[in-house]
Amino acid sequence: QVQLVESGGGLVQAGGSLRLSCAASGRTFGTYAMGWFRQAPGKEREFVAGINWSGGNTYYVDSVKGRFTLSRDNAKNTVYLQMNSLKPKDTAVYYCAAASRSRWYIGVRPDEYDYWGQGTQVTVSS
Repeated sequence: QVQLVESGGGLVQAGGSLRLSCAASGRTFGTYAMGWFRQAPGKEREFVAGINWSGGNTYYVDSVKGRFTLSRDNAKNTVYLQMNSLKPKDTAVYYCAAASRSRWYIGVRPDEYDYWGQGTQVTVSS
């Protein structure tokens, strides 16, 4: 069982930056691929970025490439999503998720992840 707690959300002006953190419980964190999803009001939850167990491979949705950077520190059981050049369309609740079935594969669908955090709100004003 893994528990995930996100932090770092908030209100920022367009062009600004935020860094989201996701702290995980459990000694097996280093065996999980991790992902970030987001959900805006009235929209489906969408994949944002994912990282494999070692941090050696990452994958981003096209809309955030070059602006967001995902990293992980397995010694601290934490993943980080650095978000730069934020845009109003990035406004959403951001969720951290962990996939236990494969530490190499980075899933892009919510059903490929087994554990979820409670979410953190990111609001980007124009």
